[in-house]
Amino acid sequence: MPATSRLLQLLELLQTEPLVTGREIAERLGVDRRTVRRDMATLQRLGIPVEGERGVGGGYRVRPGYRLPPLMLSEDEATVVVLGLAAARRLGLGDAADADGALAKIHRVLPDTLRRRVEALENALSFTGPASGGEPPAGETALLLAEAIRRRRRVAIAYTSFDGTESEREVSPYGLVVHRGHWYLAAHDHLREALRTFRVDRITRAQPPDGPALPAPDGFDPVQHVTTSFAQVPWPWQVDVVLDLPLEEAQRRVPATLAELTRKRGKTRLRMRVSSLDWTASFLAGLGCPFRIERPDELRASVRALGERLASA
Repeated sequence: MPATSRLLQLLELLQTEPLVTGREIAERLGVDRRTVRRDMATLQRLGIPVEGERGVGGGYRVRPGYRLPPLMLSEDEATVVVLGLAAARRLGLGDAADADGALAKIHRVLPDTLRRRVEALENALSFTGPASGGEPPAGETALLLAEAIRRRRRVAIAYTSFDGTESEREVSPYGLVVHRGHWYLAAHDHLREALRTFRVDRITRAQPPDGPALPAPDGFDPVQHVTTSFAQVPWPWQVDVVLDLPLEEAQRRVPATLAELTRKRGKTRLRMRVSSLDWTASFLAGLGCPFRIERPDELRASVRALGERLASA
C-alpha cells in the first residue's frame, strides 16, 4: 500500500476509534509495528496531535477534542459531491461500501450547518431507474489506466474473457467508458494488432511497461468505439434488414450499442447479431416503420408468427 494511502487510513482509524493499540493498527493496515511507529511520527510532524499511552490498556489516540479542519466547500460544491457519490453508488460506478465510506468522511469534516443540509439532501434524493448490476473495477486498476491514458503509455494486463480464457496482453489505452454500470477500456491490442474493448473488472493485473502508447487513430472517439463494439458481439444470428427510414431518424430510434446503421439509397441498412430471432421480430415491429428482411430467412418466420399472435389478440 502506498505510504500516503496508508497515512490516510491510519488517520481515519484514529478519528473513529477512541484508543487503538499498535498491534491492532498493524493488523488493520497489514504492516509491522515499526512501520506503525514511523507513521505516528510522520503524523505528529504534520501537526496532528497523536498521543501514545504506554502499559496495559495503552495505545494511540488523537488528542481529545481535536478535529480535522472543516472541509471548505461551498453549498454548490457540497451538492455536487453528494450527487456524484450517490449516483456512483446507485449506478454501480463503484463499490457501495466505498461510496458510503467517502460520504461518512465528508460528513466528519464539513461544518455542522452544511453537514446537516447535505444529510438532508441524501435522505431526500431518489432515482427513477433501478440500481445497476454492474461490477466496479479495482480502484488501483482504474487509476493506473487513467494515468497511462493521460501520459500516453502502454500497459501490460492480465485479462480474463467472458468465457474464462486467460491471456496476457499489451495495450495502448485510449479511454475509459462506463456503460450500464460496467467500465470498459478502449485500446489498441498489440497482441491482435487491432482496436479492442476490454471490461475493466476482468483485468486481473495491470502494470505499466516501458514504451509509449501507439497514437490513437485520427478522430478516435472512445465512446463511439465502445458502443459500436457492443453491436458486433458474435451472437448466433447475423441480421441484415433495410428500414424504410432516413439514417438520421433510424439513429434516433436504434441505440448505437445494439446495431450498426448505414445509409442505403435514402433508407437505412440495419446490421446486428442476436441470440433470439423472436426478440428481433418484436424489436423491429417496435420501430414503427416498414422494413425488408435480407437475412436470415428464419427471421421471416418469426415476424409472421408475431403478426399472427398480434392479430389473434
